[in-house]
Amino acid sequence: MAKTWSITVPGSTANLGPGFDSIGLALGLYLKLEVTLQDEWEFEHHSVHLPEKFTVEEHLVYTVAKEVAERFDVELPGCKIVMTSELPLARGLGSSASAIVAGIEVANQVCELNLTLEQKYTLASRIEGHPDNASASVCGGLTIGASLPNGDLELIHTQDVQAAFAVFIPNVELKTAEARKVLPPQYDKAYAVHASANANMLTAALLTKDYKRAGKFMEHDLFHEPFRANLIPNYHEIRQTAKDAGAYGTAISGAGPTVISLLPIEKVTAFVEKMKPLFPTYDIQAVRVDTKGVQVEIHETIN
Repeated sequence: MAKTWSITVPGSTANLGPGFDSIGLALGLYLKLEVTLQDEWEFEHHSVHLPEKFTVEEHLVYTVAKEVAERFDVELPGCKIVMTSELPLARGLGSSASAIVAGIEVANQVCELNLTLEQKYTLASRIEGHPDNASASVCGGLTIGASLPNGDLELIHTQDVQAAFAVFIPNVELKTAEARKVLPPQYDKAYAVHASANANMLTAALLTKDYKRAGKFMEHDLFHEPFRANLIPNYHEIRQTAKDAGAYGTAISGAGPTVISLLPIEKVTAFVEKMKPLFPTYDIQAVRVDTKGVQVEIHETIN
């Protein structure tokens, strides 16, 4: 009998404005892998959203799977992995986090590690460097995370998100490292208190499903958006036009350059159709919230 593992990982948005490096939301855009065992490692990319040129040794899925296997002191067998993706690279939709989660799941399956959900999102968050995108891709739904001084990750997550989102994806990349360079090295006390209060209100509004108020605080970030706004094409215009068309709020998705709007579920389709002719250089999509997180199906065939 030969096994094939089908692994599906949702993309994600991070921050939703002031929830900087803490809040993540899984989106219904997916990275998919078909994994089979063989003697040597091999990747096939079947998507315009995946790199044409790469080496196995530097492939993020491979390096993460190898790191996880070494962490648990097991041997990582050779694999052939066929990948497709709906996640454009360097657009703020969690493409790297989804690859990290995929690498963890590859090792989990082929090395029979039986990792718990907590182990998966803790590993993914440590490798990613923060819990927002990574934990959302593991758990699905809305995640809010923070690392304690001892390194422990505390996470709250809920799959019950009764709202819809629209993403404005430009045809330009913005690397997270570049977007972080424009942030100030520190904030003064009064500024930080104000920024933290806005993040607290966003979190409370999301958890109590007060989406109108959540949208308001999405647009009152002080941690990163004031400094990144000029890196995002049409940022101010999109935000105002979206509000005029009924969006609760609009924010930069992750580090950008994608912009994301929060809407009532019943309005998102009409909203997207209205926005498309106004911003023709953007790929504008209605996206649902993914509620399942990383999923695995195992298929067995007779050789």
